[in-house]
Amino acid sequence: MPVFLLPEDLPVFPDPRRAEAEGLLALGGGLEPARVLLAYSRGIFPWNSADEPLTWWCPAPRMVVQLPDDLHVPRTLRKQARRRPLRVTLDRDFAAVLGACATQHRPGQDRGWITPGIITVFTALHALGAAHSVEVWDGEALVGGLYGLAIGAVFFGESMFSRESGASRQGFVALVQQLVRWQFQLVDCQVASAHLAGMGGKALALEPFLAVLGRGVRAPGRLGSWELDPDLPTI
Repeated sequence: MPVFLLPEDLPVFPDPRRAEAEGLLALGGGLEPARVLLAYSRGIFPWNSADEPLTWWCPAPRMVVQLPDDLHVPRTLRKQARRRPLRVTLDRDFAAVLGACATQHRPGQDRGWITPGIITVFTALHALGAAHSVEVWDGEALVGGLYGLAIGAVFFGESMFSRESGASRQGFVALVQQLVRWQFQLVDCQVASAHLAGMGGKALALEPFLAVLGRGVRAPGRLGSWELDPDLPTI
């Protein structure tokens, strides 16, 4: 399959089905909010390090959590939450979560994909009410969290971090429980991992993924600042 070169001045993308086997679809373009929103709505996302050209990907199969039924809370996480309950908030400190995700050490990775361009565009998308953060607190200390993008009834998870064992997972569970209440249909976790598989993530082939994605992004969304319902059940 060819790798497409995107124009700088026009937010367009080729059919994601034309991605290479490992998921690479296109090069170039820019990280403007409109282009990024269009990309995610079609199952495409930017993924490169700061010293590489801007690249756009649509890997398959795709790791997802389909709502309302797929979330699984591991028994070990339930025990952790009972032993050391943490406080979870939404959109309380997007900048801190984004910065922590950018600097989180990840075994086997010597460089990150949260580039200055990603920080700039997701900060802008947060100001527009489309990008959101989950904060996990131990007292007043930020000990974990994650951030992502919402389009329609789909949440696209971008990255998470933990400074205490299980912190980001407690945040993820609270987020998914809230998304179920809001009648979201899908969490796109992008790339498969054992960590996500243990919490209900499953691999979808490209065609089923694009079908459920298309329905989800066309559903009514929830633009603006988010807040957890006060009566949300604990783990």
